[in-house]
Amino acid sequence: MSRIAKYPVELPKGVEAKIEQDQIVVKGPLGSLTQALTGDVVITEDSGKLTFVVANDSRQAKAMSGTLRALVANMVTGVSKGFERKLTLVGVGYRAQVQGDAIKLQLGYSHDILHKMPAGIKIECPTQTEILVKGSDKQIVGQVAAEIRAYREPEPYKGKGVRYADERVVIKETKKK
Repeated sequence: MSRIAKYPVELPKGVEAKIEQDQIVVKGPLGSLTQALTGDVVITEDSGKLTFVVANDSRQAKAMSGTLRALVANMVTGVSKGFERKLTLVGVGYRAQVQGDAIKLQLGYSHDILHKMPAGIKIECPTQTEILVKGSDKQIVGQVAAEIRAYREPEPYKGKGVRYADERVVIKETKKK
């Protein structure tokens, strides 16, 4: 069995989990998230804690126990606190601004880029060169941040582009004669 699946997931105040036959629904102050279940792992709720037990002794079931525990723990964190990714724009003239449920990016191309946000994702621009992507689903927050970064990835010679706030870009030395 996975070592991570041995630890139960605690439900904070205001968060409730509803376990059904084929899915688990976690509701909290920031929304509701669902996760599909397989028959490999049995989830039980006992006094505000979710425990994960392997249903059979197969390799697949043992692997899924840890995976499912991590997914449910992220769901609980998402509906109680939420997730956030911070992006920075590095480059002359690189700007971002929020327009309703979309973000307008100026990244040195001849045209502006308008990126629409999926449901459940909020976006903020504290300054013109910072972007905050917020939401309750960790996977969607990370995916939206990766899509915005993909418009202009940091290049290795000057470091210009869209990068994560904690990302370090290794600058290459230019070719010498």
